[in-house]
Amino acid sequence: MADLVYPPVIGAARTMFRMLDLRFDMRGTEHVPRRGGAVLVSNHIGYLDFVFAGLTARPSRRLVRFMAKDSVFRHRVSGPLMRAMKHIPVDREQGEHAFARAVQALRGGEIVGIFPEATISRSFTLKEFKTGAARLAQQAGVPMLPVALWGTQRLWTKGHPRDLRRNHFPITVRVGAPMEVAPEEDPTRATARLRSRVRELLEAAQQAYPGAPRDERDTWWLPAHLGGTAPSPQGD
Repeated sequence: MADLVYPPVIGAARTMFRMLDLRFDMRGTEHVPRRGGAVLVSNHIGYLDFVFAGLTARPSRRLVRFMAKDSVFRHRVSGPLMRAMKHIPVDREQGEHAFARAVQALRGGEIVGIFPEATISRSFTLKEFKTGAARLAQQAGVPMLPVALWGTQRLWTKGHPRDLRRNHFPITVRVGAPMEVAPEEDPTRATARLRSRVRELLEAAQQAYPGAPRDERDTWWLPAHLGGTAPSPQGD
């Protein structure tokens, strides 16, 4: 059932993106393994990030099973879809169940997607990473796959209305090479390595991004260090 549902959902998303005339610059997708488990790890700047991060696996003909808060699975519309696509619900009060399910999926050869910041960054800079991605990779014996997204916040993000008009927004995505986690490595240290790599990919995506604010009121989606008016990381 899952794989009968997932491809049409991807197809619907791609149709919507064509209608919006999004301009994709997606590089590094060759790093997504064609078989075997991996923990796909992305920064989080918008509500549609799971769709864009998931598209990185399409050239390798893989499907990503994302870990998401359990409230999404209780919704009458999204819930049945999320379950059918074998995404993994996370109850923050009983996170060990989601962790065990994710490890099982990874050992079964699945790619599991996770946003280690745990919430959308309103500053559009990297928040601190939770150690869950590194611990999952370590316990399942699979690599971490770093991903950086940029431009997705312009479509729909926290504190701003959706903008799903035909704005021709650029979307820039960078995928890094898989990162191994040794069985004896401290997960905190592995997480620091991972965050550093995602930051490098994010900076590369920002440097390559062809879009610019349309006027002085359109600087909200740029972080302060890039000349924008997004909240500071301290107030995020």
